[in-house]
Amino acid sequence: MYKRTLLQQPPPTFGGHETFVFRYNWLKKGFEAIQADPKAFHHDDALVRLGVGKNMVRSIRHWCLALGIIEEGESIGRTRELAPTTFGQQLLDNSGWDAYLEDRGTLWLLHWQLATNRVRGLVWHISLSLQQAEFSKALLQALVERQLERLEIKTTSQMISREVDCFLRTYVSPLRKRAGVIAEETIDCPLTELDLIRYDSGDSVYRFNVGAKPTLPTAIFGYALLTYLSEVMESRRTVALDECIYQIGSPGQIFKLDENSVVDYIEQLATLTEGRLQFQETAGLHQIYLHDLDVAMLRETAESLLKQYYV
Repeated sequence: MYKRTLLQQPPPTFGGHETFVFRYNWLKKGFEAIQADPKAFHHDDALVRLGVGKNMVRSIRHWCLALGIIEEGESIGRTRELAPTTFGQQLLDNSGWDAYLEDRGTLWLLHWQLATNRVRGLVWHISLSLQQAEFSKALLQALVERQLERLEIKTTSQMISREVDCFLRTYVSPLRKRAGVIAEETIDCPLTELDLIRYDSGDSVYRFNVGAKPTLPTAIFGYALLTYLSEVMESRRTVALDECIYQIGSPGQIFKLDENSVVDYIEQLATLTEGRLQFQETAGLHQIYLHDLDVAMLRETAESLLKQYYV
């Protein structure tokens, strides 16, 4: 099913980030530029308008697309016009939910957006499916190469290496490995604040921080869970808890949560959804039961949770 889903979408793209991770002001800059002019990134003066170098202009475009802030329209000649998405407007408009990414919940939401984008974030999507808590860059790259080969997606080892490097720098600050460096003084990706991956310089290994996430709001987890369920449930009314914890692309994998944390969130969601989503434990089976929630209602309820959180 996973491979079939990938085949039903546009082919993945690699390298659009130009090796840069996104920075705090990039999404707002990109959003406002496209809001004012759908061809903003193609103009010769885009460097001046955005105040960055040529490669960074391309990187801002990539990250705004990868995070669902803007989207491509129809091709016009050799270029495609871009437009803000509804999500981009809701989040980054001057009167939006969190235009300057000041809420930690927003960072978790952007992490989910990126990790579930299987066109521009496929290496992120695959990397977060690694079951081992401790890993080296070489091990992670080998996993990505095997998955891409299995999915019959062709690229080069050099490209995968750059993608894996960028993935790691999305969550681990090279500068903050050094003593005395304050986070605000770096140009790190905002997602390093999530403390999702840690680096052990002594052993030269990375570790997923698996377990409870005190800064991950229930509503953001709920949005992710319901969005995930809308893709995998089809006509089912129940889904095994393990599927939501260990399946590739599940909230448990993408947020690196343990079973107890997922159960806690689901029990809180039972209240937020007025009982339409419930945790059930019967004859040793742990399941999530959906009451009166078809695919359309799952998506509608997911959006409602976001609005409740921000408004």
